[in-house]
Amino acid sequence: MKSCHLLIIAVVAFFFSCNSQKEEKQPEIPSGPIALHPENPHYFQYKGKTLALVTSAEHYGAVLNLDFDYKKYLETLEKEGMNYTRIFTGAYFEIFGESFGIQKNTLAPKKGRVITPWAAWEDNGELLYDLTKWNKAYFERLKDFMELAREKDIIVEVTLFSSIYRDEHWDLSPMNPSNNINIDTPVSRFAAQSDIQTNLFPFQETFVRKMVTELNQFDNFFFEIQNEPWADHSVPVYNIVNKEQLKEHDWQYKADFAAKGAMEWQEKVASTITDEESKLPKKHLIAQNYVNFKASIPEVKDNISIINFHYAWPEAVEWNYHYNRVLGFDESGFAGSGDQVYRRQAWKFMLSGGGLFNNLDYSFFPGAEDGKGENKAPGGGSNELRKQLKTLSDFLHSFELEKLIPDYTSVISAPGLIPYVISDPGNAYAIYLRANGTTRSKIEIETGNGTFRLIYLNTVTGKYSDAGLVTAEDRMITLPIDIPEGELAIKLLKE
Repeated sequence: MKSCHLLIIAVVAFFFSCNSQKEEKQPEIPSGPIALHPENPHYFQYKGKTLALVTSAEHYGAVLNLDFDYKKYLETLEKEGMNYTRIFTGAYFEIFGESFGIQKNTLAPKKGRVITPWAAWEDNGELLYDLTKWNKAYFERLKDFMELAREKDIIVEVTLFSSIYRDEHWDLSPMNPSNNINIDTPVSRFAAQSDIQTNLFPFQETFVRKMVTELNQFDNFFFEIQNEPWADHSVPVYNIVNKEQLKEHDWQYKADFAAKGAMEWQEKVASTITDEESKLPKKHLIAQNYVNFKASIPEVKDNISIINFHYAWPEAVEWNYHYNRVLGFDESGFAGSGDQVYRRQAWKFMLSGGGLFNNLDYSFFPGAEDGKGENKAPGGGSNELRKQLKTLSDFLHSFELEKLIPDYTSVISAPGLIPYVISDPGNAYAIYLRANGTTRSKIEIETGNGTFRLIYLNTVTGKYSDAGLVTAEDRMITLPIDIPEGELAIKLLKE
């Protein structure tokens, strides 16, 4: 009897031991800041998953504008499937009801409703700043925003500085010596972010270190050095219209790099981020904003992980893919209020191998944090557009994204269609088609031999159509194309 009891005890112990081992073997979700994917650095890795960032987000004032309900805003992004937003820090903001023709602008708080990182008080009706003292309320608001975004798996692009487009914008800036008690010699807006020898730069460097330290605890963000540094230090490099002449101030017809001094200033800011983080537990990605539209970037420093463009063309990806970094389209706009142009920009860029897309969405502003607002602005944004961008995001993430690369050779023929393709050659194909004057055509794709699951996606309605299995003949698949909306996505997966 005693031996029987011992046998039962041994069996029970073995059972619990096995269960304990099973529990121990459950894979843990990797922690740590968002990073470049180790297998394919054109995409991100976050919480153990491959990630592309796709959003239509507010005009960067969610933290610095005290009238903006960022909690409701982040809830809206989460509900609508957006996984990314971009914020400015307070070093630059705009003029209420006036800047860039934007009637309702989150980046342009009403008088007395801006909050910045520096201590400030009112002096003769204007704010006067002390760049050596920090505004505790600002950092509480910033961290609360970051924590809410973290809970909702929303990645935040923290843009430290911005081009100062006009004297009137410089008149508002805490960095302007006229607005602070710390600098007693004038600094022009042109020198402010292109000359590290000014009396201003030590305060800028201290500010960068403060932001790095305060945000280090969070995993769900990356830094961007400066927004549109070419705007006030432009070096025209490429004409995007049918002309060779490069006009200095004709910004919508050419691509501009930033001048040498502005590039050196950005390098110093980036190295400051890297140096400060070397003393801290977590290391975060750094983005650099290089150019409008498209251009071949001549050099990317080792500490830059994300190459950002504005109003980007697909060639921006093709011409810079060799850098093996994420290629980002982090601002779209100035192309009217309709959804179509921004939806198509997103599909073309991301199906060329881009890893990040952000439409500048003017349907968000104080009082319209649900993104249902009507606005007078040079861009668009709507609930419907965000629904369509979620369709794009879901389509991308339905693949093993880290295995996909730009594919310029598999589509042999597509009359009247422009194909944009990323693929795992022979196994998986993500295809976006834009029609040129046709509603029906065909596409010939060299896939290698095998049988593939074929799925069509209406990129406007989000409706999928499973067309069943197709078998390659002589390594080719020929598909009929019905494209009444002028655009269509195709998913091919080898069985």
